[in-house]
Formats: sequence, structure tokens, C-alpha cells
Amino acid sequence: MPDIFAGIFDTAVTPTTASSLVIMDFVLCIGAALVLGLLTALFFSYKNNYSKSFFTTLVLLPAIVCVVILMVNGNIGTGVAVAGAFSLIRFRSVPGSAKEISAIFLAMAAGLVTGMGYIGYAALFVLIIGLAGMLMTKMHFGQANTQPANKTMRITIPEDLDYTGVFDDLFDDYTARHSLVSVKTTNMGSLFKLTYNLTLKNPATEKEFIDKLRCRNGNLEISSSMQEARAGEL
Repeated sequence: MPDIFAGIFDTAVTPTTASSLVIMDFVLCIGAALVLGLLTALFFSYKNNYSKSFFTTLVLLPAIVCVVILMVNGNIGTGVAVAGAFSLIRFRSVPGSAKEISAIFLAMAAGLVTGMGYIGYAALFVLIIGLAGMLMTKMHFGQANTQPANKTMRITIPEDLDYTGVFDDLFDDYTARHSLVSVKTTNMGSLFKLTYNLTLKNPATEKEFIDKLRCRNGNLEISSSMQEARAGEL
């Protein structure tokens, strides 16, 4: 136990001796990296949407990084060659969320520390960061801007109704802020579809608000949804 945070490669190396990688140490590091990768993936999956491929990537990534670090093993020439090889890789995928990027960095850091032989520190690092992430998720930390009062509302009106300021009095009564973000014609130009981003003063009055909008737009289609975020936004 006193040596749990000691590096397994921390040996006294004299100028006449060279450090070599023992097969048991190699297997131990790979196994520890896979366990830490699985732990990282489980922490990330807590109340998060994820795909099977991303979950598998988080499990395997620490082991891959661990092998790279083991093979470098203090050799400057090998390190330069590895850096050059990684610079040739292009990742062609859609941008991830900030949480996904942080999970990938956590997995890479765990593999890096494990590859250096500090398995105890790697496990402690993953546990601290993972539990901190779970705690912030459970407490809804930093979600003040995604409250249910923020809505995207689409209102259909007839072509003979001037949409400029037609709903301003209702918006002033029921919303704290509103903005017209798009106007689209439909049904051979006989209808307009207006899209608003708005914040309701009181989410409980949403039905009353929609009923009054229906009286104003001739009972045509109205849809309300959670306010949309930009794709790939961090």
C-alpha cells in the first residue's frame, strides 16, 4: 500500500544500464488503462446521451495512448516520430459537445499517466474528475440558460396579415424578451411561417398565451418547443 502511487518504472538506472520494458509491466499497464477507460465511459454515461461507438472509444482510448507512451519510453527520436505520425491523422467527424471533448481529454490523460507507470495516480485522477463531473450533472450546474421558459415558437399567419408588430402587445404581456428570427412563405405563398425565440415570464401561462395567439392568427398552426441551440456549440 505505501507504494501504490509509485511508478512501476521508477528504478535506479545507471549510465551502464538501460531500462527495458518487461512483458508483465506492459500487460499490467494495458489492463489498468482499459479499466480506467471503462470507468471514464461509465462516468460520462451518467445522465448523458451517447452512442455505442463513442462509449467504446472512451474505453479503448486510454489503452491506445498508454501503448504509445510505453513505446516512446524516454526515447526522444521515437517521441518525434510518434508526433509526426499523429500529425498525419485527420479526424473527419461532426464537432462534439464540450462534455464529449472533456471526456476524450480525460481518457487520453488517463492513458498518458498509466503509460508512464503511475497507475495509482491515474486511478485517483479519473475518480476525482469523474465524481466531480457526476456531481455537477446531478446538481444541474451551469444550466441557468436552458430553463423551460426559453422557447422557440413557430406561428402560421395568412398572407393578408401584416406580421410586423401584429403580436407585440401579446409578447409584451407574456414574454420577458422576444425576437423574430425567420420568416418563410408556404402553401404557394398564401401563408407565412414566423419563427420567434422568446422567454416566457411565467411558463405556466404558455397555453393561455397560445390561445390568444390563435385568436390573432385565425386559428392556424402554432408550435412551441425548447429553444434551439446552435449545432456544435461548446
